[in-house]
Amino acid sequence: MNWQTYIKSFQSYLKIERSLSANTIANYSFDLLRLTNYLEAHGISKNPITIGEEEIQLFIYAVSKEVNPRSQARIISGLKSFFSYLIFEDYRTDNPMELIETPKIGRKLPDTLSVQDIDALIAAIDLSKEEGERNKAMLETLYGCGLRVSELITLKISDLFFDEGFIKITGKGNKQRFVPIGTTTQKFIELYKNHVRTHLRIQKGHEDTLFLNRRGKQLTRAMIFTIIKDLAVKINLNKAISPHTFRHSFATHLLENGADLRSIQLMLGHESITTTEVYVHLDRKHLTQIVNQFHPRR
Repeated sequence: MNWQTYIKSFQSYLKIERSLSANTIANYSFDLLRLTNYLEAHGISKNPITIGEEEIQLFIYAVSKEVNPRSQARIISGLKSFFSYLIFEDYRTDNPMELIETPKIGRKLPDTLSVQDIDALIAAIDLSKEEGERNKAMLETLYGCGLRVSELITLKISDLFFDEGFIKITGKGNKQRFVPIGTTTQKFIELYKNHVRTHLRIQKGHEDTLFLNRRGKQLTRAMIFTIIKDLAVKINLNKAISPHTFRHSFATHLLENGADLRSIQLMLGHESITTTEVYVHLDRKHLTQIVNQFHPRR
């Protein structure tokens, strides 16, 4: 069998047995494609069964010149998973990644926006355009509920439980959670759903999808990125922001206003609280205020 056959089998394993998201599977597949392109470009005739540590090391060295340590670590992690899968399926008995070390990348603190920045971005949306009400509802939902971009674009009308004050989110690994939604965010969603969405010609299979493009289909991740970046340019916001910046801001502002980490972890859908703990390191000014307010030696 060739590389492509093994990769397709690996993709099925990731989807069915490990329940990984389409984005994660695509990243793993891209990294394997990068490896096969490297082998082809250098005339190395090795398949997934015969490739050894030496060829992998040469590939990792070449990659390290092109990508940052964080991306390099992700590539190594993906390759380790692939060769572990081959061992699991008895295609090979050894893992050529066993002695390859992952570069130390440290802990990257997420970028955040102030409440004023978020208000300015949302205020800059042109409501005279057809997509204006939709974009406003989407950004309010991103910030108001702390969603990932993939969770936003796949949000269903049937996931809205406004009477109870919650929405149902399907996150990474198809894990579901209920997230509180405020009345302000509910208002903007209802405005879009009842006065804009009803005028769209909705395509088959997208009847339950909340946020739609002009063709009546689910929006893409890239479209959300573009909307946010255009708004940042419009208000002269000199920050590199993305949909995830709204999620980070959601968590940071909750923490600053006294929310506990466990509650934030549940709302964000983090499997481990150590992932949530990164927000403790974000605003040292806030931590100083906490000490000054509560410590007996303040």
